[in-house]
Amino acid sequence: MKIRNPLYRRLFLLLAAAGCASPLFGGALTNPETEKRIDSLLERMTLQEKVGQLVQYSDVFNTGPAADNDRNRRRNERIRTGQIGSLLNVTGAQATRETQKLAVEGSRLRIPLIFGLDVIHGYKTSFPIPLAEAASFDMETVALSARIAAIEAAAAGIHWTFAPMVDIARDARWGRIMEGAGEDPYLGAQVAAARVRGFQGNDLAAVDTIAACAKHYAAYGFAEGGRDYNTVDVSEHTLRNVVLPPFKAASEAGVVTFMNAFNEIGGVPATASAFLQRTILKGEWGFEGFIVSDWNSIGELVQHGVAKDGREAARLAITAGSDMDMESSVYDRHLVELAESGAVDKRLIDDAVRRVLRVKFRLGLFDDPYRYSNDERERRALADPAHSEAAREVARQSIVLLRNEGGLLPLGKTGGILAVIGPLADDTDTPKGNWRGRAATDPAVSLLEGIRAAVGSDVKVRHAAGARLDVIDRGFFRQVRFDEEDRSGFPAAIEAARDADAVILAIGETAFQTGEAQSQVEISLQPIHVDLLREVHAVNRNVVLVLMNGRPLVIGEIAETVPAIVEAWHLGAQAGHAIADVLFGDYNPSGKLPVSFPRHVGQEPLYYNAKNTGRPGPQESFYSYYTDCPNTPLYPFGFGLSYTTFEYSDLKLSRQEIGPDDELRVTVTVANTGQRTGVEVAQLYIRDLVGSVTRPVKELKGFQKVELAPGEAKAIAFTVTSKDLAFYTAAGRWEAEPGAFDVYVGGNSDDLQKAEFTLR
Repeated sequence: MKIRNPLYRRLFLLLAAAGCASPLFGGALTNPETEKRIDSLLERMTLQEKVGQLVQYSDVFNTGPAADNDRNRRRNERIRTGQIGSLLNVTGAQATRETQKLAVEGSRLRIPLIFGLDVIHGYKTSFPIPLAEAASFDMETVALSARIAAIEAAAAGIHWTFAPMVDIARDARWGRIMEGAGEDPYLGAQVAAARVRGFQGNDLAAVDTIAACAKHYAAYGFAEGGRDYNTVDVSEHTLRNVVLPPFKAASEAGVVTFMNAFNEIGGVPATASAFLQRTILKGEWGFEGFIVSDWNSIGELVQHGVAKDGREAARLAITAGSDMDMESSVYDRHLVELAESGAVDKRLIDDAVRRVLRVKFRLGLFDDPYRYSNDERERRALADPAHSEAAREVARQSIVLLRNEGGLLPLGKTGGILAVIGPLADDTDTPKGNWRGRAATDPAVSLLEGIRAAVGSDVKVRHAAGARLDVIDRGFFRQVRFDEEDRSGFPAAIEAARDADAVILAIGETAFQTGEAQSQVEISLQPIHVDLLREVHAVNRNVVLVLMNGRPLVIGEIAETVPAIVEAWHLGAQAGHAIADVLFGDYNPSGKLPVSFPRHVGQEPLYYNAKNTGRPGPQESFYSYYTDCPNTPLYPFGFGLSYTTFEYSDLKLSRQEIGPDDELRVTVTVANTGQRTGVEVAQLYIRDLVGSVTRPVKELKGFQKVELAPGEAKAIAFTVTSKDLAFYTAAGRWEAEPGAFDVYVGGNSDDLQKAEFTLR
């Protein structure tokens, strides 16, 4: 990644200084001295105080202790008596300092609170949604985004973020697909580790790092029908090979907390699963941090039907390994009695408390509980211009060029007329996406603003919305929807487009059409927008479609109708500038899709690393296919165009056979056959031809970004070992099985060069 802007370069150096390029979180979570201090605390704590460390409540409606109401007075008294260990949604240096004071100066043992917040893709500076960032295929960029979010959040008194979400998502109907890295476990694992490193740096006690949280453990993204919170039923084979690798990568990167999931797996809610929490996470992986429930997920064990009441839910959750109860109150109400009666082993409570205290010690809160609450540092961090510059760079790297027939893009910036049309063209809210931290009231740069800034007075820019947005303000659950009836803006849009040199049409989804509880059965473009596009295209064929969305969309005939399509996702605060950089050629797009785009919603769930089945190809009429739609995606995983072209050739293997301890060197030549300098993401895939259980048709095992000047060619190399070939086998072990393998290298999961080798 070339760092040209000095502000952005400074942030990149800060990233390196924080150790975010290193493979592991610096400093063990446990050490003898800390464990002795925890032992001393545990000896002095009452059972009620121990349970208090496992209780987390939200302060979403009343930030800080200043508000004089019954809710706050009750909360403050419970903090003073050691009955609350964590708060979420308290923000700001002053508010967190005042609230922390209640715990460390008002409670008997002076145990500090830990403050948490959903810092998903930025705190005050809004970055692209995580799905968009994954499209960069650049782990330094992903880590930098998390790093800046940590700097801002920590300056505002936050110790802990409920991110990264590392759920693998194969169904675009699921609204929370926007929060993760897409459909592939290898890419998902790389992104998970990068984001953990970004948030936590190499010293969690530093005042500009925050604790990360890998969520949702596990298989939340596999909800049946893509319906949020729904049932999940996957085999252990799928769980181990597809779902868990990003969680394992987060654990190996040093993540200090996990959050369990709302869903059940095979009849057992994740919150009550000892197999997930004690056998795998705390047992096999040796995780020493703590597990927090998702919002009320312990209480919801009653709704799941595995607990008859809150008391039983508390017993099931603590026994299974859920350490901290977020907002359900069942630990608060029942754990003391359960332990005193012998229904819960007190050693389980001690273990959970020890884990929570470890993280508080590692954050440095016992040494200085106010270290994160500094007003001056907060002012500086939230006003740092380098953060906006970095947000623009991350957004540019996240854009994917899907179509550019006839070389319509990039557009010229001198002379002529541009028509900027669509209900999202002048929208400053949608680009921020869902889960926008404390950037909720800050406007993003709209596409129209970005275009006008890019062309100045040299190009005449006409604007017409064509269709409009309806805003339904329901407080925390604010909704923005498209008006499906009002076509009164069509004539102005058509007139603006009629004699323009090019039309830029911005449509897609609003920020609140994706995210939690935003699953949809229909993921096509709105009919009114399709009609608008058709009528505009009828008077001007030079249409550039800019998609703003948080999930793969079904775009149907449009894919072959308009000459240029730019996948712009929800790109954050600097969205308009970043998109304009790409539209006018100041930045050559290099993003690749982290998810497959379907031709029809009926293909969902859709993913490239599927199984072959016993009838994979045409066998008369009896094979696995649809009668009304091809099996293939519209745009495959890993796909993305550039303003130049790349050619792959000369795929070579260093040997045809390797042993368990050998390395296979895979080389390929990538050439820039176009007229512009560009960056290509070369992707390596493997296929295990015969296994003890069925294996995917291909699996991503590596990728590299290479920058090439026009006419330049480079040989790039990948290394493959038996570790890369390992999977969870029929024997119940993670291992590589001997046999024949195909290896592929290319620019996306469909367009690949192939070779073969054998593992003996």
